[in-house]
Amino acid sequence: MAKRANDHQSLSEVLKELVEGSKLEKGLDIVAVRDAWKQVMGQAISNYTQDVILKNNTLYVSLNSSVLREELSYGKEKIIKNLNEALGKELISKIVLR
Repeated sequence: MAKRANDHQSLSEVLKELVEGSKLEKGLDIVAVRDAWKQVMGQAISNYTQDVILKNNTLYVSLNSSVLREELSYGKEKIIKNLNEALGKELISKIVLR
């Protein structure tokens, strides 16, 4: 196969175009949010977390502890900020604690 003179892309660029062009980005964002929750909130809070779901820029978090839910409700804005920083983009605009 002959090489083209001006047709060079890195593998990361090709994969990024593939993800954006095939609607895989939404699914990858959902997985990334779950990982970011564990990383940002730490193991102690993750142990009380049942489920983390991202829908329409709203993060729904199901917790086992009503006391923890109440404590986290006071810091929602900071949690959103830290999660978006860990994700590298503004993906979460609201958190609902259940």
